[in-house]
Amino acid sequence: MRYRVDELAAHCGVSVDTVRFYQAKGLMPPGLREGRVSWYSEEHRQRLARIRDLKEKGFSLATIRRLLAGELDAADEALASALASAMPGDDTDGDQGPEELLTLEEFARRTGIPEALIQVIERQGLLVPPPGDGPRYTAADVRAASAGIALLEAGLPLDELLALAKEHDRAARATAARAVELFDAYVRAPIREESQSDAEAAERLVEAFRTLLPATTRLVAHHFQRVLLATAQARFEGPAIPEEAP
Repeated sequence: MRYRVDELAAHCGVSVDTVRFYQAKGLMPPGLREGRVSWYSEEHRQRLARIRDLKEKGFSLATIRRLLAGELDAADEALASALASAMPGDDTDGDQGPEELLTLEEFARRTGIPEALIQVIERQGLLVPPPGDGPRYTAADVRAASAGIALLEAGLPLDELLALAKEHDRAARATAARAVELFDAYVRAPIREESQSDAEAAERLVEAFRTLLPATTRLVAHHFQRVLLATAQARFEGPAIPEEAP
């Protein structure tokens, strides 16, 4: 069966502009041109349906491109899917269902923060919503924004808070990059080598990810809280005094 671009778009539930956008990004091959009309085949329809399905699962266009190019196998696709689905609800334990996603306008209305300021906060790393277009802010992002507002209401200047956020974001990204390297070398690679099939590797990788993400998150949060409290206590104590008499 052959489709015109508008027929292809309607059949897959997307706009013509979306089809052309995917073509421009190299996700879809061009149609067969006959005169002024480009014709699309069943393969195009299947490709577009696949892209839409992956987008709905939270995959980025960069990851979708790699999947379509065959650079990622079934095991890596399963892990990428777990990664994509972990952030929207921030449900690292996997106990909750899908969570409502908010647009920038809805998020601003929910938090009372101007849209322009939200974008500034994102650029500084104080707010890290999932990437993508359309609704992407979650209840966890609302809670994070509320925490930031509480700090401002306590008297912290906005410029100082943003500077601190930028510094923390830089350090956190470096630590996260190292953590991902360790996961890749000591968890992902061994599982792929030891598994008898892609299905087994996929199951083990997803299980490992769902175990390690909440464990790592709790460890980092616990460590930062303890270091913060110890640092604050040291500020009050001043110069160290021996706890016992000589």
